Amino acid sequence: MVHAFFWFLALLLKTCPTHAWVASNLLITGTKAYLSYANSVQVGTQSGIEECKYQFAWDRWNCPDSATQLKALRRATRETSFVHAISAAGVMYTLTRNCSLGDLGNCGCDVSKKGKTGGRGWLWGGCSDNTDFGERISKQYVDAQETGQDSRAAVNLHNNEAGRLAVKATMKRICRCHGMSESCSVQTCWTQLSDFREIGNYLKIKHSQAQKLDIDKERIRAGNSADSRGVIAAAFGSVAQTELIYLEDSPDYCRRNASLELLGTEGRECVQHGEGLTHWEKRSCRRLCHECGLRVEERRTEVVSSCNCKFHWCCTVNCEDCSQVVVKHVCARREAADGHGNRRRHRGPK
Repeated sequence: MVHAFFWFLALLLKTCPTHAWVASNLLITGTKAYLSYANSVQVGTQSGIEECKYQFAWDRWNCPDSATQLKALRRATRETSFVHAISAAGVMYTLTRNCSLGDLGNCGCDVSKKGKTGGRGWLWGGCSDNTDFGERISKQYVDAQETGQDSRAAVNLHNNEAGRLAVKATMKRICRCHGMSESCSVQTCWTQLSDFREIGNYLKIKHSQAQKLDIDKERIRAGNSADSRGVIAAAFGSVAQTELIYLEDSPDYCRRNASLELLGTEGRECVQHGEGLTHWEKRSCRRLCHECGLRVEERRTEVVSSCNCKFHWCCTVNCEDCSQVVVKHVCARREAADGHGNRRRHRGPK
């Protein structure tokens, strides 16, 4: 483990020399705190991927495992912009939360505003979540992965920052009343992280509004490095930091594409009926099946599980086997037509 840590430290210094001060901080504070940072980064990244899968569960692109691999992240599509943003947000969120809980060394509440007037009738107080800390460490880990100087690296760094700004944009203010007999004549307030689902919802909207950058690639190839940076900077000039951006159009997610590791929507489950469904879920069969040239096939499966369990003294539990038919709807290929235009149907045994 120690060897792995120093290997990572050497890699960090090699790929990101501007962060050399991080290394000196490690030697001063010891490896324990920094390794806990690494653990938080790992947990935060996984939280981001899980949120990605939730947000796109009923979309043609459903954040498959292949989408988080290096090969997929080399593309700069609308979808990879979300992967970068939600991953950076997850890392910042986890670091900030662990900081406030006291789980990390040399880190605690944000008290920079404590005692100052926040608004009419309230003051800053309490324990605000330290987003500045989470943002700073997130940049050290996540942004250090982008070592290139091209437009794709610039886009990835922009989307990383948009993810971190989403954490700040969804922060909520919590207040406590003070005064005689709970009169609430004065309040003390602090800022707190929202549920991570709110950040996912926020970035899902940003994904639908993502902007495609028009970068003159010919000028970049023909010019020197300074000219290239100028072209990239000009393209970024009109885009707010909070917005997601991309360079390449998305592939056809309806169809299977082995080279891009896309499975298509054939075999995907969709939802036709049920209580409490969102509008997006209700339209999942249309989006995944019909609009992709597939049909909806109903599949029934008998599931046997234990039921009516009874405890007998001493010390056994006897259960019955109960069966239940589970109905699912999946996208399937349309039946082929014969020479007369009639659909060929598979006929099973009579």
